[in-house]
Amino acid sequence: MTLTDVRAATRARWPAVISVAVGTFTIVTSEMLPVGLLTSISSDLRVSDGTAGLMMTAPGLVAAVSAPLMAVATRRVDRRFTLLGLMALLAVANLAGALAQSHLVMMAARVLTGVSIGGFWAFAAGLAPRLVPGRSVGRATSIILSGVSVASVLGVPAATFVASFAGWRSAFLAMGALALVLLAVLAATLPPLPGPPLPGDPPPARPRHRSAQDAPTGARSLPGAQEAVTPERDAAGGPEAARRPPWLSGPLTLTLVLTVLIVSGHFAAYTYLRPFMEQVAHAGPALISTALLVYGAAGVAGNFVSGALAARNPRAVLMTLAALISLATAALPVTGLPLVVLVVWGIGYGGVGVALQLWIMREGGGELGTALFVSAFNVSIALGAFAGGRVADGLSITAVMWPAAVLAALSALVAGIWGRSRTSGS
Repeated sequence: MTLTDVRAATRARWPAVISVAVGTFTIVTSEMLPVGLLTSISSDLRVSDGTAGLMMTAPGLVAAVSAPLMAVATRRVDRRFTLLGLMALLAVANLAGALAQSHLVMMAARVLTGVSIGGFWAFAAGLAPRLVPGRSVGRATSIILSGVSVASVLGVPAATFVASFAGWRSAFLAMGALALVLLAVLAATLPPLPGPPLPGDPPPARPRHRSAQDAPTGARSLPGAQEAVTPERDAAGGPEAARRPPWLSGPLTLTLVLTVLIVSGHFAAYTYLRPFMEQVAHAGPALISTALLVYGAAGVAGNFVSGALAARNPRAVLMTLAALISLATAALPVTGLPLVVLVVWGIGYGGVGVALQLWIMREGGGELGTALFVSAFNVSIALGAFAGGRVADGLSITAVMWPAAVLAALSALVAGIWGRSRTSGS
């Protein structure tokens, strides 16, 4: 963080924090749009549900690559201009998706969506220390990251609700329009944000006037912290651990593994939730919209409750959330579609994003560490959607719930065994 950043951060820029949070909500909602619209899109574009699921796979894979690449390639570019460019690209992608008359055109639009997602999410997650004073960084980070979690659980029901009245293309048009409006808001609220240094760059001079009480509580909890890893602080210990960049630490590796397990399993099932409700529970459009809204409301509650608890013990919170996901997805093939099961699933997955992100921030990996998390998250979305499509087309739509149940249970086991020995404060 430069001296200019520190001086600017002494004046809290809460409008900028809120606009970035809306930005994260917009990009992740755009990524998830096909989930609630899958059968409508597949029918209109004349492809199978499994093939239509590639609309989730493509942006996930592209985002996974673009996040770390853009962190390096745009290192010297003002983050304000980078974020504005990515939001403009998202607007173009959503509008192109709304006008798509073939699956090929839709896939091209989804590739552009993936580029925007990877870059915007990776940069946004670490902006709080540059927008507010140190004592407010935790709250600002929670607000920015809530956009990701809320989008994952509320964006899809909202899009489905809009599409139920005006068709699936209206949902893409609405997200394109929101991106254009947000482009103007971001331009008005974001201050200049010079690109941060990468590992290996000369460290910036520390401002002498910055007092200890202004420093964020627990340096390891900051996404932008570039602290050195010492043998005492690295779980692996030893001189090699002391020289290891924080974004290659053992605890960070653990969170990336857990990200892949939980998120890929979740999206193997969640991507095909609408076909499951139609074919297994014989639900009509009204019940589907209601069920997704219930799921979304439960997810929002899970997001904020888990965020408060995970600040102290992310491992225990993540184990609990994974267990809830496993129980809910295992119960659905047996029970059909009782709303209480969707509530449990919503609470479980709603807290996963913020719990993982808080765990990541504790390791102080900086912008590259966050980019790796975004990469792992989006690879997991792509893998899950692809695997679920193969299961749906090759076995049955009911079978897509089992990968989620198994992988969520496995992640709880990994966090419980490996997490105890690899992380501190757990």
